[in-house]
Amino acid sequence: MIGLDSAFDALRSLRVNVLRSVLTTLGIIIGVAAVIIMVSVGAGAEARVAELIRSLGSNLIIVLPGTSTAGGVRLGRGTRPTISEDDAGAIQREIPSVQAVAASVRGSGQVVFGNLNWSTLIEGVTPEYLEVREWEIATGRTFTPEEVRGAGKVVLLGETVVESLFPGEDPLGQIIRIKRVPFRVIGMLKGNGQTPGGRDQDDVIFIPLSTAKKRVLGGRRISGKLVDSIFVKARTSELVSEVEEQVRSLLRQRHRLRPGQDDDFFIRNLSQILETRAESSRAMALLLAAVASVSLVVGGIGIMNIMLVSVTERTREIGLRMAVGAKSGDILAQFLIEAVTLSLIGGLIGIVLGVGGSVAIAIAGDWPMVIEIDAVILAFSFSAAVGVFFGFYPARKAARLDPIEALRYE
Repeated sequence: MIGLDSAFDALRSLRVNVLRSVLTTLGIIIGVAAVIIMVSVGAGAEARVAELIRSLGSNLIIVLPGTSTAGGVRLGRGTRPTISEDDAGAIQREIPSVQAVAASVRGSGQVVFGNLNWSTLIEGVTPEYLEVREWEIATGRTFTPEEVRGAGKVVLLGETVVESLFPGEDPLGQIIRIKRVPFRVIGMLKGNGQTPGGRDQDDVIFIPLSTAKKRVLGGRRISGKLVDSIFVKARTSELVSEVEEQVRSLLRQRHRLRPGQDDDFFIRNLSQILETRAESSRAMALLLAAVASVSLVVGGIGIMNIMLVSVTERTREIGLRMAVGAKSGDILAQFLIEAVTLSLIGGLIGIVLGVGGSVAIAIAGDWPMVIEIDAVILAFSFSAAVGVFFGFYPARKAARLDPIEALRYE
C-alpha cells in the first residue's frame, strides 16, 4: 500500500505542472520514436531487397557479352558478341552446382493488336528462362520444346502489355503482330514489379529464342548461336559465389583466353549486389538508432535536471512529510516513481509517434512496412531504465534531507 500511495502522490505532483512534465519527456519521446522508426526502416530495407531478389530470381548469375573497341574508344557492354547457346549448354552440363541455365536475346519493337499498338521489350528465350527467373504463368502455358526447335510463332505477354493491348479482354488465343509477323498468344505472366533501376519488368513479351533470331530480332549481333545474355541459377544461395567462379573458369577455357588476358565477357551476381545494398541500409539504420539512443540519454539527463529542481522547490513539503511520519524510503519511492512515470509516459508517446512515422515513411516511399516488436519493447524498456537511472540521484537526495533543515528552507 505504501508503494501505491507513493505512486498516486507522484502522479499528483506531475499534474501540478503539466507543461514542464511534457517538455521534460521530449528527449525520451524523440529517442523512442527515432529508435522504432530507424529499426523499422532497416527491416523494411531488408524486406524490399528480398522482394527485389525474388522478382529478379534468387541465386541468379547473369553472363553478358564483352566490349569492343573502335578508334581507341571502348564501347559499352554487349557491343562485342562473345557468348553463345553452346556456352549455355556447356555451363548446364559441366557445372553440377547449376540448377538451370537459359540463354536469351532481346530487342524492342512495336506490337499491334487490332487498332491498338504498344512499343515494348521483346525477349527471345528458352523454356528454362521462366524457371531461372522464377517467373510464373498467370494463365495459359509456356513454350514447348517443339515450338522452340521449329521457331514457332507463339508469345507470352507481360502484365503491362496485356493492360495496354487488351483492356478488359482475354488475350489467350488472340493473334498479335510483332514487326509485322503474326503471333498467337499462348499465356500471360504474373506481375513482377520493377527492377532496382526502376524498369517495369512486366512491360515485356517472350517469344521462342529460335523465333526471335530467325523472324524478329535477327542480325549480325545475334547471328548463328550468339546470344545477348545467359542466366544461370545456382542450386542454393551458398553456392552462388562458387558457381560464379566455375562459370568464369569454364568460359575462359571455352573462349581460349590465356592467363593474364582479360575476360571477353561480364558476370553479374545480382544477389550480391542487392545484399550489399541491404547491408548499407542496415548499417545506416544502426547508425541512426545509435544517434536515437543518445537522444534517450539526453532525455534522461533532462529528467534528472527537472527532478533536482523539483526537490529544491519542494524542500519544505519534504520536511513536512517527514515530520508527520514519512520515512526516507517513502520519499525515495515518490520521487523515483515520478522520474519513472515521466520516462514511461514519454516512451508511450514515442511508441505512438514511432509507429505512425514508420507507417508514413512506408506509404510515402512505397516501402514495405515492418514494425519490429522487439524494437518497440526494447525502446520502451530502455526508457523505463533511463527513468530509474537518472531519477535515482534526485530521489536519493530528497530522501536524505534533514527534516528540521527542510522545514526551515525558504
